[in-house]
Amino acid sequence: MYDPTVARLTYRALLGRRRALILGALPLLLIVISVVVRGLAGADDQTASDLLGGLALATMVPIIGVIAGTGAIGPEIDDGSVVYLLSKPIKRPTIIFTKLIVAIAVTMVFSALPTMIAGLILNGNGQQIAVAYTVAALVASIAYAALFLLLGTVSRHAVVFGLVYALVWEALFGSLVPGARTLSVQQWSLAVAHKVTGGDLVTSDVSLTTGTVLLVAVTVLATWYAGQKLRSLTLAGEE
Repeated sequence: MYDPTVARLTYRALLGRRRALILGALPLLLIVISVVVRGLAGADDQTASDLLGGLALATMVPIIGVIAGTGAIGPEIDDGSVVYLLSKPIKRPTIIFTKLIVAIAVTMVFSALPTMIAGLILNGNGQQIAVAYTVAALVASIAYAALFLLLGTVSRHAVVFGLVYALVWEALFGSLVPGARTLSVQQWSLAVAHKVTGGDLVTSDVSLTTGTVLLVAVTVLATWYAGQKLRSLTLAGEE
């Protein structure tokens, strides 16, 4: 289910100079803001939770997921180079699964690690806030990578649609509109973070069981459907 050659090519595409700069911009901004906030406000648990929840989990993680998920396959479909990959004796689910693993790894490195660093800067992991949001970023990275990999497979405008989802649904509706929160990867991952802290600083509109089940279901279904769409794309090319 994992092909090293496909993985190497995907890493090379995702971590090219321009895309790497884009991937690194938001984490750097988060860390800089954290340093400034710590210097101005000191160590405060509520401030740390608000910043990590509002900037890291609600904005940075989904945007990085968009870049990594869509970038893992979208450009190859757009420029037609995916035909050469599909002509190799590699099973289509293997291609999707390998690209998903790469997208997850990149999303985790550029989101979860900076979240941990920012949390330690803000309050030294008081009340396990840094660890909680890091865990939330890790589990959210898996679901976002799967969703946006699927989006990159089915649409030539995957980046645009992905950014709309990340900025409008997750960052805006997912944070403000009560009904939309239950259909938000952000809220599902917050349920996991709440379990880690065991306090009221990190809360979610869904239970841990519901959030975990939905995270797993979305990841599995998105990965499966992406494999089916890639198989259809192969048949269309052969015709």
